[in-house]
Amino acid sequence: MRKTLIATTVASVILLSACSSTETKNTVTESAEQVQAMTDNVLFKPSPLQYMAPEFDKFGTKDYEAVFDAGIAQHTTQIAAIANNPMPATFENTLVKMELSGELLDRVSTAFYNLSGLISDDEYQRISKKMAPVLSAHSDDIYLNGKLFSRVETIYNNKASLNAEDQRLVEFYYKQFERAGAKLNESEKAQMRKINAELANLSTAFSQNVLKSFKEDVIIVKDKAKLAGLSEGDIAGLAAAAKKAGKDGYMITLVNTTQQPILSSLENRELRQQIFETSANRAAQTNGPIIIKETNLRAQKAELLGFKDWASYVMTSRMAQTTDNVYGILDDLAPKAVEKAKAEAAAIQKVINESGQSFELKPWDWAFYAEKVRAEKYDLDPALVKPYFEMQSVIHNGLFFAMNKLYGITFKERSDLPVYHEDVTVYEVFNEDGSAIGLFYMDPYAREGKRGGAWMSSYVGQSGLVGTKPVIYNAQNIPKPAAGEPTLMTFDEVSTMFHEFGHAAHGLFSDVKYPSLAGTATARDFVEFPSQAHEDWMIEPSVLANYAKHYKTGEPIPQALLDKVLESQKFNQGFGTTEYLAAALLDMEWHSFGSDKKITDVQKFESDALKAHGIDYYPVPPRYKSNYFSHTFAGGYSAGYYAYLWTEVFAADAFAHMEHNGGLTRENGDKFRKEVLSKGNSRDLMQSYIEFRGQKPTTDALLKRRGLVE
Repeated sequence: MRKTLIATTVASVILLSACSSTETKNTVTESAEQVQAMTDNVLFKPSPLQYMAPEFDKFGTKDYEAVFDAGIAQHTTQIAAIANNPMPATFENTLVKMELSGELLDRVSTAFYNLSGLISDDEYQRISKKMAPVLSAHSDDIYLNGKLFSRVETIYNNKASLNAEDQRLVEFYYKQFERAGAKLNESEKAQMRKINAELANLSTAFSQNVLKSFKEDVIIVKDKAKLAGLSEGDIAGLAAAAKKAGKDGYMITLVNTTQQPILSSLENRELRQQIFETSANRAAQTNGPIIIKETNLRAQKAELLGFKDWASYVMTSRMAQTTDNVYGILDDLAPKAVEKAKAEAAAIQKVINESGQSFELKPWDWAFYAEKVRAEKYDLDPALVKPYFEMQSVIHNGLFFAMNKLYGITFKERSDLPVYHEDVTVYEVFNEDGSAIGLFYMDPYAREGKRGGAWMSSYVGQSGLVGTKPVIYNAQNIPKPAAGEPTLMTFDEVSTMFHEFGHAAHGLFSDVKYPSLAGTATARDFVEFPSQAHEDWMIEPSVLANYAKHYKTGEPIPQALLDKVLESQKFNQGFGTTEYLAAALLDMEWHSFGSDKKITDVQKFESDALKAHGIDYYPVPPRYKSNYFSHTFAGGYSAGYYAYLWTEVFAADAFAHMEHNGGLTRENGDKFRKEVLSKGNSRDLMQSYIEFRGQKPTTDALLKRRGLVE
């Protein structure tokens, strides 16, 4: 039935383009061509592969636009039928129908936007720029539709007779319409449409400028001697990267954050400064004007909807509820963090002075000399640790082993399924009883065209309504070693792998009827909780014993070395907490003013904002400066970056609770899966936590975890 509807919609669009009899022949020919295109383009129909896994080997950038056009046309027709239904509004003929609508558009959007962050090129960027305002307008056509909202409102006012999950869906949709501006008058709706279109363009431009900077803002080193401090394997990787990019020498590429991991090893101070300043200043000229326009437009949008600023508007869909609650927790931790960072800086300055140097500690010195302090304090050489964290062992003997102990699940590699890049591995995931859960794609390596950072997303979401099982992927940006060399991971990279699989587990274990409430479709200040709750399983003794083995000898990591590694994790937490809080406060400040505020200098705004919160400590810059802060200006975390700390309260509390009750056990895992991971947004999020934990979380475990209290 759906395939018939798609064909009918496309044919209608073609016929409407026939303006005179002289064009009939061309129209018929065009129709035949489009029918053939639909036959050849696999995105026009559900994938025939198991779990509806994407046929990556059968579509590319040439296929997206036609499917976007047809998908929007189909969805528009479906929404019109729902809105104009002459029958009284019911849950089934309105909200269930909306959940079932847009299948074609969902499929092409999911494929395109996932891959545009994984294998982007100029064509992906062109299509993204083209589609941003089109999709924004389509969304407005739905959520600003007065007839449709009237039906939703009728159901909302009569929801008491529905079951709990159905009521949750009603509340979700009502809030979506309300937050989108469904209650505005026609003039205000027109203004909203204009703002949304501009915001979509600006967000896309910001993202593309950051992606461009990863390609252009590279550091080329001609003299190998300047790379002193790096291992031969690391240097070979830089040489391989330069060769692949058609450059001579050694190429250092940047990662998302302000501080760069390579700074902890490089002995050459001049090169460290060059890398840091390149990182801190990237995309400043191109993204500065975008930030000013974007924040002003967000303020205008918030005011249209009756809020004093964007942050206040955002909080209506967050667990934090008010900006005072957010500023309260950030400002409470800021002085503690800065005080500890200053103590760490004093120890670092002491090492600098004792080495015969006379310079004052700068941001580009911190990581390098902090490692010397760590080495002295814990007698720890990071180069001795990485050989015990070989990637395949981390994945199979660490991550998969821990998930089996916790949830009883197993992973089977599926080399028969197509992938979008040779670095990707596909696994089918099974319950203990052999029943299938879904698919998991692992994409670990950095490469050109892949955005920075680490993340999880899905190609197919779980839905009890239509019977789909989840198809999930994790992406990281671990430097790929030279051919034939093993991938030796840092402690942080291992932690990130466990973190991202926490998101994957949230998607894989979803057991919800409605797609809009499934998996990770929760509030921003809850979604990071399951991921953070999985991080500490990497250091559970039985897990470490199973995977932390020398890649050459197979010998387990010596207990003395392991003890040093674990003890050292609380080291430098003043720095880590300060850089995070600085970014979180910047994000909030960018969204805590009205549209009448005129900002002309992004850097001055940053400086003033940090000073106002007492966190303007020069040696510790924000984790993200505004010009490349994609979370807030392109990634959906606007006035929401605080969520990582907010959810860490939940994660630390939950892990401490599980540790107190047996640690890595099926009893703990099954309860966490049942009460948190499987529920998605199908019930009140705090209630899900309470059902698991027995009470609301406290900050006690967080403060200990970050080493801010003994």
